[in-house]
Amino acid sequence: MTRCAWAASSDLLTAYHDREWGVPIHDDRALFEFLILEGAQAGLSWSTILNKRPAYRVAFDRFDPRKVARYDEAKIAALLGNAGIVRNRLKVRAAVRNAQAFLALQKEFGSFDSYIWKFADGVPLQNRRRRLQDVPARTAESDAMSKDLVKRGFTFVGSTICYAFMQATGMVNDHLVECFRHKELLLEPSHNQR
Repeated sequence: MTRCAWAASSDLLTAYHDREWGVPIHDDRALFEFLILEGAQAGLSWSTILNKRPAYRVAFDRFDPRKVARYDEAKIAALLGNAGIVRNRLKVRAAVRNAQAFLALQKEFGSFDSYIWKFADGVPLQNRRRRLQDVPARTAESDAMSKDLVKRGFTFVGSTICYAFMQATGMVNDHLVECFRHKELLLEPSHNQR
């Protein structure tokens, strides 16, 4: 069975690749989780974040944005003392700020899902990449997403982070064409294929 090469370095990455990466997500709580985790990953490897994900889920109240939005200085200090997560003050504060902005978007659009998927015109962008080197770090869509999120008060949402978020949540299918998951995740060929 052929997979994207990045998935072969650990059992955890292989399981993530085979079951989660690139699967379209429309659940607001899961989208919030990926938004926070992708921001936490900035400058680190994704395997580091995957290894810490169980601790993140506990530390951040299973990524309930209503709870995270209410974190005070005492809670932030406790998080910064938690060895199970990335103890970066800016990233922890960004999670709280992003939760507040996330709730505002839910109120405005009815759901975060309704807002965020507009950057892919509501359906996954189907890419046909043949080599890992062909996968960009950012795109016009992630640039637009980043710019709009920043305008709405989010932080740690640069274009590269936004593109990784799009890949993780299935807004784009960036499995290489030889990977067995690429074909499994394809929609009808007429949908946003590039």
